[in-house]
This record gives sequence, structure tokens and C-alpha cells, in this order.
Amino acid sequence: MREHYPFTVKPLGYPYDALEPYIDKETMKIHHDRHYRGYVEKLNAALREYPNYHNIPLEDMLENISMLPEAIRQEVRNNGGGVFNHEMYFAIMQPNNNKNLELIDLINNQYGSMDSFKNKYKKAAMKRFGSGWAWLVNDNAGNLSIITTPNQDTPLHAGINPILPLDVWEHAYYLKYQNHRGDYIDNWFNVVNWEKANENYLKSKITN
Repeated sequence: MREHYPFTVKPLGYPYDALEPYIDKETMKIHHDRHYRGYVEKLNAALREYPNYHNIPLEDMLENISMLPEAIRQEVRNNGGGVFNHEMYFAIMQPNNNKNLELIDLINNQYGSMDSFKNKYKKAAMKRFGSGWAWLVNDNAGNLSIITTPNQDTPLHAGINPILPLDVWEHAYYLKYQNHRGDYIDNWFNVVNWEKANENYLKSKITN
């Protein structure tokens, strides 16, 4: 069942230090307990006085943001996007080296190799100016592509399916990597849970 108001802070699902040495314990604690929690609280606050929208799943609101009253539209876009993006991001991390996956085969076929894909993904993430996200997505025809979004915007705003999100806001990496975003991206690939990414891909196929 897809979540609707009131939204809750989801547990991280693994210890704060589970991604060491690639992502440090303190970053994970601050990222989850402060930044993500803040988005949840602000999203609930924005929707509190609008009961007509309390039973609408978050994904539906983000896909059809114009349905919302203008007074809360931007607040929901920003904070709802923050909730959606962070929940995907935290869930996609935990090392898993299973290469016998449909998504891995598709990446190898479309990009030539996993290394080639990683290089293209990193290049896109490095070019995202300021705060935002890098994504592997697929469209309704099943084609993969790499995109970036600003701030807390999601691929849902454009009607495409998110598979693999990377947070490139400075709060995701600055304690450990300072201004070396490229090092963070390189090391982040060591903690990607490809089985979860594959689940996201298969889910998008079912819903299309």
C-alpha cells in the first residue's frame, strides 16, 4: 500500500555505520535523522489543513502536482520530493554484488559495460550545478536513460520511472569528502544494492 498523510519517518534499515568506509556514520545519522526527518515534518505541516488530499498517495501528488492548491503546491513539491527521493536513496544502499539481474544485463547492453555506465552516470552527477540528484530512469517504452533533477524534484514530475537515485546535495557527502563530489560518487557505487535497483526496474515494468 502506498503511503499517504500523515507521513512517517522510515527507519534507515541498517546501522548508521553499515556503509563505512565509503559513507561515514556521522553523515548517515545527520542525513537520515535531521534532513530526511525535516522533509517529512514539513510535508505533513503543508498538508495538515487540506483534508481533501490526505488519502492521496505521495507518488500521485508528485506526478500530478498541479492538482494541489497553489498555496501548498511548492511546499509539497519540495518536501514531498525530499521524502520520496530520500526514501529511495536510503533503500538503494547496502552492498550487493549479484550480477545475475535483468537490470544489469540491460545496462550492459545499452551502455556497453557497467564501467561505461558508471562513467556516464558520474559525468551527469558532476554536471548537476548546486543541489540536486542524478538518476537512472526508464521511460514507458523500457528505455534506460541518465538524468539529473534540481533541488528535490523527482523524475515523477516528468512522468518517467526512477530506478537508481544519487543524492548530490552537499549534506550527503561534505563531512567526509568536502568539495570532492567525484570521490563521493566513485565510492558510492561500492554500496549500491543492485537487487533493490532491479526491483525498482521490474516494478516500473509492471506499472507501465
